[in-house]
Amino acid sequence: MGWLYRNPTYKEQLENITNKDLGTYGFLGYPVLMAADILLYRAHLVPVGEDQSAHLELSREIVRRFNNFFGEGLLVEPQPLFTATPKVPGIDGRKMSKSYGNALEISEPEESMWQKLRTMKTDPARMRRTDPGDPEKCPVWDLHKVFNHDEGEKTEICAGCKSAGIGCIDCKKKLNAHIQAMMTPVRERRAKYEGKKSMLDEIFADGAERAGKVARETMSAVYPAMGLLSNPKR
Repeated sequence: MGWLYRNPTYKEQLENITNKDLGTYGFLGYPVLMAADILLYRAHLVPVGEDQSAHLELSREIVRRFNNFFGEGLLVEPQPLFTATPKVPGIDGRKMSKSYGNALEISEPEESMWQKLRTMKTDPARMRRTDPGDPEKCPVWDLHKVFNHDEGEKTEICAGCKSAGIGCIDCKKKLNAHIQAMMTPVRERRAKYEGKKSMLDEIFADGAERAGKVARETMSAVYPAMGLLSNPKR
């Protein structure tokens, strides 16, 4: 419990989420549930955002404690796999999180996503269109780093922001174009599968079988080490 209460993500969410009851173990113990999902499948690398690194460190603590009690090598100590942008800002400048209500969601329509981007916070120094700004203080620029792979355009946007040669709405429109270019094939693929329930059922069943095989291998080593039946009915 001490580990969980010291989790910086837990402390941050207590400060930022005020419309939910967070005083439950279901919320506090989420990192332990996450650890179970990771360790059961013997993951060596786990793709996480920067904000989840503390959760993953707890997983490693659990592995070290468990292996110390029951035998070295029983569980794999997972390491984080960060992308080039390990922390993505939401439309209010905080980290993007569905819990904060500031996320751009994969399933939402193009117009809904644009309305969120249009009202997104920018560099507070740019009170007027003629005020110069600093891209490094603007969460919209941080999203450009994620979604905009046109280096020439990013150079122009950066220079335009610093000189007030480009307005924030224009900057957001350019960002939206890149996001929609990425999201369009995703939406099309989603629509394709939404109408094929039997195909989805087959995909889920196949994935469950492959995952179950790995899980059974893990537990066949863990149960005997703990002095339990290798395949308890519960």
